[in-house]
Amino acid sequence: MQALILLLVILFAPEAGAEEIIGGMESKPHSRPYMAHLEIITDSGSAANCGGFLISQKFVMTAAHCEGRKITVTLGVHNLTQEESTWQRRKVAEQIVHPNYNSFTNLNDIMLLKVLLSFLAKLTHAVGTVPLPTRSAFIQPGRVCRTAGWGKTGVMKPGSDVLREVKLRIMNGKACDHFQLFDHNLQICVGNPRKKRSKEGISPFHSCTQGKPMPAQERDPQEH
Repeated sequence: MQALILLLVILFAPEAGAEEIIGGMESKPHSRPYMAHLEIITDSGSAANCGGFLISQKFVMTAAHCEGRKITVTLGVHNLTQEESTWQRRKVAEQIVHPNYNSFTNLNDIMLLKVLLSFLAKLTHAVGTVPLPTRSAFIQPGRVCRTAGWGKTGVMKPGSDVLREVKLRIMNGKACDHFQLFDHNLQICVGNPRKKRSKEGISPFHSCTQGKPMPAQERDPQEH
């Protein structure tokens, strides 16, 4: 279940253009040591931010639409405005976008970032890796996941400086059939019809407004 937590963190379909964690709470500092904050210089030269998670000392997983001219990864972060001794900044040597990524449908919106071999991540109490699910892994509907990020706490509110998290329930795929581009072979459906809450903490991802279920990408990163 731990691995699914992180997959949900970054792999929402980018439809709404919002980065939201509605109904969530601040994470306990460094309780999610696999979380990574990305500072991006886009191809146009502007600055952007994404999030991701550490899967090994040399690889971070994030979304393919976070690709840019230059990416710097910071590990061991809780509050983006208060640098700590736990922080580890690493320059990205290679960006590996899923070969079947479709920027229109947002399917296979996944990317691996390889850090410079001379600056591998050092595993500490504040920096750790998360195991990935196997190809045959199946998460039963009804299971509750925790997702995390530094996104907005409301549609009209600014992004959070501190890492926050929110619970989302795995729904039956049929609950997301109203999404035109939903593909149950590549995605899972998460949300809670009885509550209004959302998690989109790294990039412009679709929000769970008004309690409607939402699709989240589910792929085997080992295909890379």
